[in-house]
Amino acid sequence: MEMTNYLNRQLAGVKASDILNFANFAQQIPNIINFTLGEPDFNTPEHIKQAAIQSIHDDHSHYAPANGTLALRENASTFLANKYQQHYTPDEIIVMQGATEALYTAIVSVLNPGDKVIIPTPTFPLYIADVTVAGGQPVLVNTAATGFKLTPELLAETITREGEAVKMVILNYPSNPTGVVYSPEELKALADVLRDKPIFALCDEIYSELHYDQPHASLSAYLPEQTILVTGVSKSHAMTGWRIGLLCAPQSLINELSKIHQFTITSTATVAQDAAASALGQGKDDALPMRDAYSTRRDYILATLDDLGFITVKPEGAFYIYTKIAPDLEQDDEKFAYDLAERGLVAAVPGSYFGPGGEHYLRLSYATSMAEIKQGMTNLKNYVARQRTE
Repeated sequence: MEMTNYLNRQLAGVKASDILNFANFAQQIPNIINFTLGEPDFNTPEHIKQAAIQSIHDDHSHYAPANGTLALRENASTFLANKYQQHYTPDEIIVMQGATEALYTAIVSVLNPGDKVIIPTPTFPLYIADVTVAGGQPVLVNTAATGFKLTPELLAETITREGEAVKMVILNYPSNPTGVVYSPEELKALADVLRDKPIFALCDEIYSELHYDQPHASLSAYLPEQTILVTGVSKSHAMTGWRIGLLCAPQSLINELSKIHQFTITSTATVAQDAAASALGQGKDDALPMRDAYSTRRDYILATLDDLGFITVKPEGAFYIYTKIAPDLEQDDEKFAYDLAERGLVAAVPGSYFGPGGEHYLRLSYATSMAEIKQGMTNLKNYVARQRTE
């Protein structure tokens, strides 16, 4: 008797992460320069570490309130209001085990079996997996022809075509993998399409502090009653391992969303919450020097890619470059990426791993040191030169 035959049937629609598989493959290659994972190379700021140490000395080793400590939720409320004009009271915020839990909680709480979720692609594959496990149907909308943005026209057409089963649209901006952002005008237009329809907007804004050319704007400002906001400190404060995310929504929704959180996590680690309270209070601008460093790294890579004939939409946020392979080189992005890793000693994720519209692209994370970036670009130049003469 094969017991795997008796697992949740939805798991059959979810496969292991191609991104992680590729990253694991690349890590086995000596001297490779790794541009695969979105892991900031900065250390957590000192005042945050000291807040955690003080929390330990103060014996904050017991359960925190299920929705999070009041200090963290108050600081998060103030941070979001002052930075982005996102107005959530502390009672409208749940502290999560990273943004990953926040996304899962929102999706599972909203969907009934068969409900449809509009997901613009290319996109981070986590959303597709969560929707599938929840019994929903991902509706993938290729945005390659519209600058990797979901336009109001595309959104309206998709809602009309898919019908009343559409219950959610997921927006990630600044975007992983493309780095694109939405302007206030673009978000207002999307809000107008969704307004007064029984459709939730799940907005993953974990990269909100990493905007380079314009202030961050949020759909929640224009459609607060239908928006579920996900954010956190992982990318802004180099705290990926602390696992602190935030789920924000109107009070009536928070009362329901908190149920999944309570019965799966109970509460997040108290020490990590005390650290995050310092991050969003004393460290409200901690991301600025990191952002400046990322901007310099981005521009260096973009100049190299442009010289090599790659075609790139300039990323305006996050720390990823999504670039189209030069037309005279191998166009199978997976084949190209594996060969580049083995023979060129550069690890860049195949663009097709992020869904329709990603074919022929590569994603490079520039959340690594400038020294590594310079060596990686030298390796890439040498690889491309060899390819063009073979």
